Amino acid sequence: MNALKDISQFYFVGIGGIGMSALARYMNLLGKQVQGYDRSPTKLTNELIREGMDVTFIDEVSNVERQLKPEETLVVYTPAIPDENNILRYFRENNYKVVKRAKLLGDVTRDTFCLAVAGTHGKTTTSAILGHLLAECDMPVTAFLGGIAENYDSNFISKGTEITVVEADEFDRSFLQLRPDVACITSTDADHLDIYGNATSLEDSFREFARLIPKKENLFYKKGLDFEGQSVGINEPANFEARNIKIDDGEYMFDLVTPNGTIEDLRFLIPGHHNLQNAVTALGMAISAGTPTPCLPKALQSFRGVQRRFSYRIKSSDLVVIDDYAHHPTEINALHQAVSEMYPEDRKLIVFQPHLFSRTRDFMDGFAESLSKFDEVLLLDIYPAREMPITGIDSQELCRRITVPSKQLVTKAGLPEMVQNSRCRVKLLVGAGDIGEEVDKIVKFLQDEG
Repeated sequence: MNALKDISQFYFVGIGGIGMSALARYMNLLGKQVQGYDRSPTKLTNELIREGMDVTFIDEVSNVERQLKPEETLVVYTPAIPDENNILRYFRENNYKVVKRAKLLGDVTRDTFCLAVAGTHGKTTTSAILGHLLAECDMPVTAFLGGIAENYDSNFISKGTEITVVEADEFDRSFLQLRPDVACITSTDADHLDIYGNATSLEDSFREFARLIPKKENLFYKKGLDFEGQSVGINEPANFEARNIKIDDGEYMFDLVTPNGTIEDLRFLIPGHHNLQNAVTALGMAISAGTPTPCLPKALQSFRGVQRRFSYRIKSSDLVVIDDYAHHPTEINALHQAVSEMYPEDRKLIVFQPHLFSRTRDFMDGFAESLSKFDEVLLLDIYPAREMPITGIDSQELCRRITVPSKQLVTKAGLPEMVQNSRCRVKLLVGAGDIGEEVDKIVKFLQDEG
């Protein structure tokens, strides 16, 4: 933090991003002047404005020049911002200090006791559980989350500044900017191959991250991964293990086996063995950070989840609608396990929006296999995000490879009616693109027509 003490103004290019907005909120809380740009207004940017931050949605230099002094200002951006962005280019050409979000996150956490959550899946849920456990147990924690935690209706938890909880993002090797005291690696499945080139390069990056942890016993990892530290398992021997797992009224009940004894009869509300794995990881990290164990059972049971991570939008005797962020075959498999465990007798529809042409290309067969586990599949066009189209890679080709008979390409305009017409009781709306913006429309249509 010492490097930031002379900076009074922060400008976030892409301030509406989930990670950027959490940092903006932190700086605003410290009394810094916070401004930013994003492409369009959202619920999140509206909240930032209400909290006193100045946000513009017009990419014009006139919105920033003469307002900010280079010697007092830090400009923060994400890799999602294109180089031709006028505001970012102005700052770069006029002697402003410009850094990536990951650099600022590293600086903010440097003088704190930092708990970092890494892995290609499960970062947001694990860090949200961890931040909640510490906050509920009155630990002096600030948590920067990659999603909106239901308990706080925010991506930012602030109960003090001595401890920080952060997501250690492998994209663009950003997590190597951190210096965590305690960390976890939830998974190293191949992803972001547009950045890494191959799975081996990605795994090497996680090993480099693991070497940043001062004490190997402070690294928690999913049982089966090749790391040294504390293993985490579900119904299999591990340093931290969920054992005697039962489902009671839609909740998990389990015992937590630790190196120092067993905590019995824990309850956890979020379905899916992958989420239970996340919970055990967060419990282990919380204990390692010195959290009093007697308060953990009540804190865990009160965790209500993260928006768009197995989020129930409708839950009735004749209809269940679940919203989820899954965008990788492993995540879709985990989603299928969770929904099958909770609703074993019901037919299941998945509406899926693939995210990125490169990811769809790299995991085409994996996506087809995981989607084919559902009874009905509706596919939206690929959400391109930062990418240009790739010849031969589209939702039509993915649909062709899916083996379940009931499969169809759909448009956003026709989606509510198509979802309503499905005779599946359980309906999942899935993807990391802008399908999240369609969920409210679909839910309202189903409720109005129901």
